[in-house]
Amino acid sequence: MHIGARTMSQAAGDRTPYARSVHDTEHGPLDACLDRLFERRDVHHAVLAVRSGDGTLDWRGVRGDARPGGPALTPDTPYFVASIDKLVTATALFVLAERGVLDLDARLAAYLDPVRTRGLHVWKGVDRSDALTLRHLASHTSGLADYLEDRPRGGRSLIEETLAQGDVGWTVEEALERVRSRLRPHFPPQDAHAAGSRAQYSDTNYLLLKAVLEVVTGGSVADAYRDLVFDPLGMHGTFVVSRDAPHPERTERAAVLWAGGEPFDAPVTLRSTFGMFSTVHDQLALVRGVVEGRPFEGGRATFERMATPFRRFGQGLDRAALRRPGWPIEYAHGLMRFHLPRWLAPFARPPAVVGHTGSTGSWAFHCPDLDLDLVGTVDQVTAGPVPFRSVGGWLRAAQRRAAGA
Repeated sequence: MHIGARTMSQAAGDRTPYARSVHDTEHGPLDACLDRLFERRDVHHAVLAVRSGDGTLDWRGVRGDARPGGPALTPDTPYFVASIDKLVTATALFVLAERGVLDLDARLAAYLDPVRTRGLHVWKGVDRSDALTLRHLASHTSGLADYLEDRPRGGRSLIEETLAQGDVGWTVEEALERVRSRLRPHFPPQDAHAAGSRAQYSDTNYLLLKAVLEVVTGGSVADAYRDLVFDPLGMHGTFVVSRDAPHPERTERAAVLWAGGEPFDAPVTLRSTFGMFSTVHDQLALVRGVVEGRPFEGGRATFERMATPFRRFGQGLDRAALRRPGWPIEYAHGLMRFHLPRWLAPFARPPAVVGHTGSTGSWAFHCPDLDLDLVGTVDQVTAGPVPFRSVGGWLRAAQRRAAGA
């Protein structure tokens, strides 16, 4: 999900650095990383946490105010995680698949009324919507247009329309109708089991999967997340805002989003996208718990199936491609893997990380080679690439700290 600015008259507030971290004076390299995040243009607050699997490194730092004029950001402040909710969605799907509640290779039309799915994927005059499976959606191999980011011919994307109109919302059916009537797919449905198949990031895929979760569980998306992921992993500070559960009393305590130099206040838009808010503690529990297979009956073996195969995103040429995840990021089922090609980093190639990021500069990464988890955000809608540009430095800083530097 990518969201933009809505002007507010409230001033930006003081940018005096503020930090709370474990043994602050002993973690100089990580503090320097956090300082660099906070000093980036249009970043008004930042949080970074790094924890090793054995617990010998457990560092959490923050800078700035949670909201203009205060209070100060703390490691316990909830923040918007944006598309990290795709990791939660995919985890819930694999839990349900283990239980026999759904089949990832079954057609989407087996779970949603064909009236809802008909006409979503028309390629060269042929409606291929009936060929779409849950696995196509979870792996971004469907070829479906992105209801949020893609532009109709001669028009603006839904995000651009939202910026022009202010805080507006939409229903799932309205989003699907936009895909059906105004947008075109990018390629035919691929072989979702083949590593060499094409993949392109699309929020439509996961909007449909959320609808499937509601159908097969008989409850809300928030209920499914809580029962299948949050409670098993002890994520008691994480919540989802929606039309059914707007949670104004909780979002008022959350860190504010920024769009450039202005706070972004769009509760209706966030409810339309099932916006998820979480804390550093819960994001660490999420990424570590998933890679260790804790929510699954099959444990780590189920995670390995969730992480197979990884396939590299292509790099589109349209304007939306500049905002959505692309090359050299790889994707499996709700999981990103980021590893710079050796020719881009021939002398100091950082190890690979897996997890997910969000377009507001949020991240939840696990580094298998170093057994480290890294989570955080800069809460800036223009900062989607920041985690990928910064993670190598964070890993080096963590290594220096572990070596006693």
